[in-house]
Amino acid sequence: MTSHSWLLLSAYLAVLLAAAWPLGAYITNVMTDRPCLALRLGRPVESFIYRLCGVKQHAEMGWLPYAFGLLLFNLIGALVVFGLQRAQLWLPLNPQSFGNVSADSSFNTAISFATNTNWQGYSGESTMSYLTQMLGLTVQNFLSAATGIVVVIALIRGFARHSAQTIGNVWVDLTRTTFYVLLPLSFLFAGFLAGQGVIQNLDAYKDVSTIEATHYDNPIVDASGQPQKDAQGVVLTEPASTPIQTLAMGPVASQEAIKMLGTNGGGFFNANSAHPFENPTPLSNFVQMLSIFLLPAALCLVFGHMVDDRRQGWAVLVSMTLIFVVMAIASMTFEQQGNPELAALGLDMSMGNMEGKETRFGIGDSSLFSVITTLASCGAVNAMHDSLTPLGGFVTLWNMMLGEVVFGGVGSGLYGMLVFAIMAVFIAGLMIGRTPEYLGKKIEAYEMKMVSIVILVTPLLVLAGTAIAVMLADGAAGIANPGPHGFSEILYAMTSAANNNGSAFAGLSANTPFYNVLLGILMWLGRFGVIVPVLALAGGLAAKKRLPANAGTMPTHGPLFIMLLIGTVVLVGALNYVPALALGPVVEHLMLWSVQ
Repeated sequence: MTSHSWLLLSAYLAVLLAAAWPLGAYITNVMTDRPCLALRLGRPVESFIYRLCGVKQHAEMGWLPYAFGLLLFNLIGALVVFGLQRAQLWLPLNPQSFGNVSADSSFNTAISFATNTNWQGYSGESTMSYLTQMLGLTVQNFLSAATGIVVVIALIRGFARHSAQTIGNVWVDLTRTTFYVLLPLSFLFAGFLAGQGVIQNLDAYKDVSTIEATHYDNPIVDASGQPQKDAQGVVLTEPASTPIQTLAMGPVASQEAIKMLGTNGGGFFNANSAHPFENPTPLSNFVQMLSIFLLPAALCLVFGHMVDDRRQGWAVLVSMTLIFVVMAIASMTFEQQGNPELAALGLDMSMGNMEGKETRFGIGDSSLFSVITTLASCGAVNAMHDSLTPLGGFVTLWNMMLGEVVFGGVGSGLYGMLVFAIMAVFIAGLMIGRTPEYLGKKIEAYEMKMVSIVILVTPLLVLAGTAIAVMLADGAAGIANPGPHGFSEILYAMTSAANNNGSAFAGLSANTPFYNVLLGILMWLGRFGVIVPVLALAGGLAAKKRLPANAGTMPTHGPLFIMLLIGTVVLVGALNYVPALALGPVVEHLMLWSVQ
């Protein structure tokens, strides 16, 4: 690692922890109805929303109605996004007159944005109208992020309450999360991004004259407009050039803000955060990385506040941070080594692997971004993950395969880590022959069944989806790179979808009916196949008595528990995925370095 990389990582951690502390206290006040300025100012608007929607603010729910309401809410959101895409040609705010999106792509995108995945098989600037981007995709960025937050708040209430039959009111939780947390933060962040140069307008696309003409090969077409081919079936072309470049416009800053803060990841442009209109400067890049982890880090501290033991929140946060630091150092180191095949050609490797990276960010910033976005269920990218070194790609894959519980998505990372914490105390209880407890709640058969479902559902989806894609001709047809890298592309896509990440190796041609449908199914099941058992776990814990600590209680806030928690996360990831990883990035690394 270079000195720049060490300084960048240190500065990032310092600013992140400094910003997360006050934000955690603020979110706690909002979600527990403690007196604060925001609630006093926003109460009239909040009460009006409840009256308008017929919500009984003080009527709480058990876990089953809470889960049903959340599922219905997200299903309606997905249907709205699907409908907007299928009808956008006839709707306003479409200055480019983009046509209606195909049914399979609309299906995939609707589920993608409803599940906080934001997998994109399309190019945003050439597919989606401004109305679809704003009313469909940006709105879902808010609502899917709110969904993750309310689930973890419900789980925390399960730990904090005693012999209770309710875990909160889903409509109140969604409203407060969106109105008091996500909207104000996004407004401030969008203003900052606009100041850095991120565009925010509703203009038509602009044609500008370039300094130099762009030369390219243009297909020769027949009278019917079809490309002509030679005797071997190769498309015939002729030289062409143009001095004009079309620049896409749009309301980018507003979508970029919630894309990052909500760990959504869907970019307005196909190049995502590598595009200068989305991420123009090193400062905007740093703040975008900060915004991805900001809410997940703050929610760890909310956990400590709500269970009346701040040490518990810090223990979880330290566990996440330690894993993150190891992954960041590994990625920066691997990318700094460069490509040995270039050295075999006599080229200089001292600059590291710059392939697929923006020169305005470089290796350190791009590598750190790739680790942050895959440890969180974000999926935004500022470099081409397909061009990472084999072990650099291994790190991004491994990050997602850990369950994206290291900070993870907004809400989803923390409730995933708390599930692993329950697993850790269960393992410790087995080793010493005691009934395991976590925060005074006995962990019994019902809790472990829910924990098992949460931990196993995602690996099952990933491995089954990969097997299906590899075996079927429609799946193999999307592979652009044969051999282990092609397998890694499929494995990455399935891992990204089932873990609700959304990033891609980008060498896989995934905008086909086969992949759009398969990945859509994985995204939905990967999201709500976890959320439902987590809420069931919350309901079971809330109904239990909270027992006082005694001499035999295992402390869950010290270094021993932190190491046990980290070990549990890493071990489960290893047992589930190492064989698949061995067939992809590990083999590719060995083949690449065999040239030495």
